[in-house]
Amino acid sequence: GPGPERQRTIHLGVDLFAPAGTTVHTPYDARVVSVRDNDALLDYGPTVILEHQANGQPFWTLYGHLGRGVMALLEPGQELQAGDLVGELGHEAENGGWPPHLHFQVYADDLDSAGNLPGVAFASQLEVWRSLSPNPDLILRTGLPLTYSPADPEAIVAARQDRLSPSLSLSYSEPLHIVRGIGPWLFDVNGRAWLDGVNNVCHLGHTHPAVVRAVSRQISVLNTNTRYLHDNIVRYADELTGTLPDGLDVCFFVNSGSEANDLALRLARTATGRRGTIVLDGGYHGNLSSLVEISSYKFDGPGGAGPLDSVAKAPSPDAYRSTGATGQDFACGVERAARDLADRGVPAAAFIAESILSCGGQVEPPAGYLPAAYAHARKAGALCIADEVQTGFGRVGHAMWSFELQGVVPDIVTMGKPIGNGFPLGAVVTTRAIAEAFANGMEYFNTYGGNPVSCAAGLAVLKTIRDEGLQDHAREVGDHLKRGLQDLADRYPLIGDVRGQGLFLGVEFVKDRATLEPAAEEASWIVNRMKSLGVLLSTDGPLHNVIKIKPPLAFSRAHADEMLQKLDLVLQDTCLNP
Repeated sequence: GPGPERQRTIHLGVDLFAPAGTTVHTPYDARVVSVRDNDALLDYGPTVILEHQANGQPFWTLYGHLGRGVMALLEPGQELQAGDLVGELGHEAENGGWPPHLHFQVYADDLDSAGNLPGVAFASQLEVWRSLSPNPDLILRTGLPLTYSPADPEAIVAARQDRLSPSLSLSYSEPLHIVRGIGPWLFDVNGRAWLDGVNNVCHLGHTHPAVVRAVSRQISVLNTNTRYLHDNIVRYADELTGTLPDGLDVCFFVNSGSEANDLALRLARTATGRRGTIVLDGGYHGNLSSLVEISSYKFDGPGGAGPLDSVAKAPSPDAYRSTGATGQDFACGVERAARDLADRGVPAAAFIAESILSCGGQVEPPAGYLPAAYAHARKAGALCIADEVQTGFGRVGHAMWSFELQGVVPDIVTMGKPIGNGFPLGAVVTTRAIAEAFANGMEYFNTYGGNPVSCAAGLAVLKTIRDEGLQDHAREVGDHLKRGLQDLADRYPLIGDVRGQGLFLGVEFVKDRATLEPAAEEASWIVNRMKSLGVLLSTDGPLHNVIKIKPPLAFSRAHADEMLQKLDLVLQDTCLNP
């Protein structure tokens, strides 16, 4: 279908498994309606449909996946008595390609079947098919719960509201009940499939088999803390530092990007003996208290209390909303922030920034920004922290780490989200000098950080990125997608800007390209409309008008084309073009 119902997922009959050659008999007197070999792969194979009478009312039964001997055994119009042979179960070579079993189904209407009645249906048609294809246990009387009852999303929402924090939100105006993921796809409780365009945690793809195998194998043997010797942690540290510039060669392992950024602040403050932090307007670095205090996205947002005296903001390097500003111009904001902190008596210990802002609106700084910003920070005595939690591990395509796009080398790098493909893991990598300064007598120990299972997941992620060429893939598919988005921007004035690198892209929507008035409601409507067409996106940015695109790296050129085609369709809607 054109939306999330890409395949039929509701089974209308019951499958009864038994060895090939097992005999099948009619439960009631019957007339043979049809005997047909539906011989396409994964069809029914040899199939019999019988008509029965109950109090003068007809009903029909279907017997699928029989052996070909039935073609000579029965013929249309033939009368059968209860208990007569219908056929035998077929083997895989003759029954449509299935393990031997009987597909048994009851119908209240023959639907002009011509020998083949639907055995599966779209979830949206469930109630129609309940009336046409009654529960086969009315005949089989197994007592088993054969009837499918979909979960009630409103009941789950109510349970969340009763037991979970009210500060925990849900995506989309009609929330999804997701129960499975494969590659770039998410599946709901009814089997409907959504193309995931926004989940950068399952970096390689949902349930990637290499990570599943690595985690399953290791957790079946041992999981413990890092006070015991184990090969995984040193192997992983070696491979991880091998992806980074020389000098970044000491690892700390934690459980999330938030823990990584919190530890990075501790490293910087201990190594410099200072407390001040330079941050970017709109920046976000995690949900710990120490990180809310340095995340403008939080402290300037709803419920926030503004920055502490030890925090100074530099402007977001958003060239779209600061026409004509260069990278060096924006970098001067870092110099001013450092000076402000010094004037307050809390000189800067760190300048922390994502190399492409995520929650800040998928903002890619102009060329020359990071070299100049890092130079200003270091001149003020601060260390430079590159937050790669969202943008690292080859996602930007043109580099393994997004800071490399501007040719800088940070003092500290933080990692999370994609690092374990959904398994809880985070990392901080820094220089030997900073690590030694941190070793001041207070031990740093993390109960779960660097455990053998998380390191097995991390090793599998690095190996898969390398073996499957996922960085190059992100570049090729991302460049193709970005060109397609730019083509849409040429046709639809609602799109003000397309930006980003690889598979980390943003589309900013504006009501007027001259005034840059944000089109937040329109962006939200587009996201929900795309969801109805089977593509998942989300909005972000301080003005809530940027659609972010950061899919699993299993996202292909064909998936990009589907996203572009459906976005083109949505942008044509008259409600966006009154």
